[in-house]
Amino acid sequence: MFDVHAIAIVLSVYVVGVIVPGPNFVAVAHKAASTTVHEAFGTVAGIVLVNLFWASCAILGVGIVFAAFPWIALAVKVAGAGYLVWFGGRLIWKAGAQGETPTTARQGGVRRAFREGIATNLVNPKSMAFFAAVFAAAAPAHVSMPTFLGMLGTVAVVASSWYGAVAILFATPRVAHRYRRHKAWIDRACGSIIVALGLRQLAK
Repeated sequence: MFDVHAIAIVLSVYVVGVIVPGPNFVAVAHKAASTTVHEAFGTVAGIVLVNLFWASCAILGVGIVFAAFPWIALAVKVAGAGYLVWFGGRLIWKAGAQGETPTTARQGGVRRAFREGIATNLVNPKSMAFFAAVFAAAAPAHVSMPTFLGMLGTVAVVASSWYGAVAILFATPRVAHRYRRHKAWIDRACGSIIVALGLRQLAK
């Protein structure tokens, strides 16, 4: 049986949560402005795939494992914070380097961007906690297969639409040109934001 009410709750809460800027937003925007829209879409695909993974875990009640074994949640939290600090620090360190352009992007860039999207979202406990909260409120005690697929479909459509729009916007010639003119400062700013998010995550 298809639970329309549960899907509506997921849609309303998830839309609000996904548009709040965080590591995923910064990763997609930076990838789009610094390389090509195709690579940015690769990052989007990686993020959406992990969103579907976290959503499935939340619906199936995997969050109970973290409640029963807090050390697992702590390990994920520390690893995630460490990755964000490393990723942001790398942006800051390489801020003055010549960036890739649509004509100089290396072969395999889309695959690399896809892996970066996965890594950015997979080690982000904020995503895990967000999905746990959303689906704890929306999912019925026993989720039917149609409802389960409907929830995942909602996540896929919303995440793909939002991050895809971000990728297209930041890959436009005007935005990309402005990025390349001020690359060092923008990279330092993006890197600092990501490092700050990692440190904040670790401090919580």
